[in-house]
This record gives sequence, structure tokens and C-alpha cells, in this order.
Amino acid sequence: MALLRSNVFFYGLFMDAAVLESKGVSSSDGRPGVVRDWALRIGHRATMVPEAGRAVHGVVMSLSLSDLDLLYADASVRMYRAVAVPVEAHGTIMPALAYVLPEPPAPEERNPEYATKLRALAQRLDLPAEYTRSIA
Repeated sequence: MALLRSNVFFYGLFMDAAVLESKGVSSSDGRPGVVRDWALRIGHRATMVPEAGRAVHGVVMSLSLSDLDLLYADASVRMYRAVAVPVEAHGTIMPALAYVLPEPPAPEERNPEYATKLRALAQRLDLPAEYTRSIA
């Protein structure tokens, strides 16, 4: 029996295949993507919030639903909820799941260490330079 799979849009540290592998999840098909009319917001961790005219860059992967359950069972990300988003990748638009916080971080909530790691990862993945510089 084939495992059910879904496209997933990662925009935080889960864009890193090594991080996924450390959690017991493997995917080799990551490709750059962008979700429009959402903005990146970093508190203790990253999330996306709806915001017209903005865009979040990241990586879209195909993962089994059981891998997603495993990944988001961890206490540090258990509060994230899946939402359906259209992702632009390689000139096409595809449906994907993106995991977001039900409540965005408060404006004073910051995690400079997380932002620094995410900026370095975005550079390594060759996400757009202007977007990478905006990660704070």
C-alpha cells in the first residue's frame, strides 16, 4: 500500500534537509517556492501571517502524511496547524500544506538566534537576496 503524500511548504529551519533527517524524516525533492499574500513573522520560531502584497520564500517538498505527523508531534512545534496555500514553484502553482501558528507572535517577541540561523539557511539555499536580508 502506497503512503499518502502531500506537498509541504517549509519556510523556517525545516527547509534544511539535515534538520528533517535529524527528526527521522527524509525528503530529497526540495525545490524553491514562494507563497504570495503572506508574510514571515519571527517570534520564538517562524510563522506565516496573511498580508496582502507580501511573499514568503521557502522550499516545497513531498512528504508522507505519517512523516508530517512525526515531525509535528515534537513538543516544540506541536502548536502549529496546517493550512492550504498555493505555492509557486518552477513556473507552476501547486497546492501545499504550510504549518503556521494559530496566534502570531506578539510584536515584542524576538529570537535573534533563530533569525540568524534562518538567514544563513536562506543564503545557503539561494533564496532571493532581498528576502534573505529582510529576515529579522
